[in-house]
Amino acid sequence: MKPKLSLLRRTFPFNWFGDMYGFCGKLALMARVSVVRSIRLQLMFTFMVCLVASTFIYAVGNVFFGELNRSPILDYQYGIETIDGQARQIANYIKTPDVSYQGITDYITRNVSFTGNKVLLADLDGKVFFKAGNATETQVDLHDIIANAMEARYSPMSKAQEFTSFYPVELKDQPAYLIVTGIPQPSITYQRGSSPLTLMTAIASFIFIFYWMTKRKMAYVEELARGLAEISKGHFHFRVAQRSKDELGSLAASINKMAEALQKTIDEERKAERTKNELITNVSHDLRTPLTLIMGYLRLLKDKHYEDSKQADNYLQIAYGKSEKLKALIDDLFEYTKLSNQIIHMNPERVCLNELLEQLSEELVTYAEENGLHLEREITGERMVLSMDAHKIIRVFENLLGNAVKYSHSPGTIRVRLIREEPGWALVTISNRGEPIPQEELPRLFDRFYRVDASRTSSSGGSGLGLAIAKSIVEAHKGEIWAECEGEDIRFCVKLPL
Repeated sequence: MKPKLSLLRRTFPFNWFGDMYGFCGKLALMARVSVVRSIRLQLMFTFMVCLVASTFIYAVGNVFFGELNRSPILDYQYGIETIDGQARQIANYIKTPDVSYQGITDYITRNVSFTGNKVLLADLDGKVFFKAGNATETQVDLHDIIANAMEARYSPMSKAQEFTSFYPVELKDQPAYLIVTGIPQPSITYQRGSSPLTLMTAIASFIFIFYWMTKRKMAYVEELARGLAEISKGHFHFRVAQRSKDELGSLAASINKMAEALQKTIDEERKAERTKNELITNVSHDLRTPLTLIMGYLRLLKDKHYEDSKQADNYLQIAYGKSEKLKALIDDLFEYTKLSNQIIHMNPERVCLNELLEQLSEELVTYAEENGLHLEREITGERMVLSMDAHKIIRVFENLLGNAVKYSHSPGTIRVRLIREEPGWALVTISNRGEPIPQEELPRLFDRFYRVDASRTSSSGGSGLGLAIAKSIVEAHKGEIWAECEGEDIRFCVKLPL
C-alpha cells in the first residue's frame, strides 16, 4: 500500500516541479563549485558578465545619445495611408450588396469633395467611365498605374509626389478598377541619430567591469609574487595566504610547501655543519690527548730520561696502552661513519635472543661483582627468534651492559629483562640506579660525542660513540632504541622485530 501511495505522490505535478527545482539547484551548485576551483571558468564567467553588461549599456546609450542627436524629417507615410484608406473604404462600399450605381457615384463624390483626391473607375481596358474630383483622364494605362502604385507602396517617399492606390471592384457584375490618386500630406517626425560615444561608452564599461571583477584576483597574484620575492631573499619562514580553492590556491600551497622544504633543508644543512664542526672538535680533542701522552713518553724514552730499565718498560707500557685506546677510538669512529652512511654490509642469520642475552649477562657477572653490583635476569621462557647480524647486536648489548656497570651506584643491581611486546616485537630493557639524567637530555644520549657531564673526557667516559653506534645498528635492523629516567632509575630499551 505504501509503494502505491508513494507512486501516487510522485505523480502529483508539484512533486515533479520540486524534483526539477532540486535538480536545477544541484546543477547550479556543481557549476558554482566548478567555477570556484577553475581560473579558466572564472575568466569565462567574467567575460560573459562584462559582455552582457556592456551590451545593455550600449543599448541604453544608443537610446540616450540617439535622442540627443535626433533630427526632424518629413514623413509621407501617414498621407499615403490616408489615401489608401479612402480607396479601401470606397472599394468596400462598392462591395455592399444591393447598392446602386447612382449610390456608388454619390458616395464617391461626397468622399472626394473634402479630400481633393482624384477618383477614377475604369474598365479592364483602361477606359474611364466615371471620374470625380479634379480628374480629367478618359483613358489610363493600367500597367503603369499598377507598377507605380506598388513601387510607391514599398518605397518611402522623400518628397511630395503623386500617389496612386489601386483596387479591383465589380459594378453590375462587370469587373472594373478603382483608382484613387492624390498628393499625400507630410507629417514631421524625428529620426534617432547616432553617436560614437555609444560604442565608446560600451567599450569603457566592458573594460571597467572586467577590471573591477578581476581586481581581487590580480591583487592575489601580486601577493603571491611578493611572497616569492620574500622567499627568494632567504626568508624561508615567510608564508603566503591560501585565499582561494582554484589553481592560485594550489600554487600558494605549493609555495608554502616549497618554503617549508627549503627551510628544513637549510636547517638540516646548518645542523650538519654544526655536527661536522663538533665532530672535528671532539675528534681532535679525543685524538690529541692520548697522542700527546704517547709522544711525551716516547720522547722520554728517546732522550733516555728514565732511571732504570723498569721505568723505561713502564713508560713503554703506558705509551702502548694509549696507542691501543687511540686505535679503539679510530675504529669506533670508522665504524660509526660506515653505519651512519649505510655502507656497511649486514650478515643476517636466525638467532635466539633469549640465549644471546643469557650468554652476555653470564659473561658480565664477574665484571659486575668486581664493581659491587648484582646482576638480575628476567628473560621470558618463550623463544624469541630474530633475523639479525649477531655480532653487531652483541656489540649493542655489550655497550649498554658495560655502561650500566660503569655508571651504576655501588652497591646496586643491574636488571636485564626480555619480554614479547605486541605481536612480532621483542623488548629488551637494561636498568640500573645512577646519577639522574634530565629529561631533555635523554634523546641526545645517542648523538655522537655527546656526554651528559660536559667535563667527562675520553679517559673517564669512553669515546662518546658507543650509544651512537648502538642506535645505528638497531635502526639498521628496523628496530628502536631509547632511554628513560625516573629519579635514579635509568632504563635503556631496545625494541626489535621478531
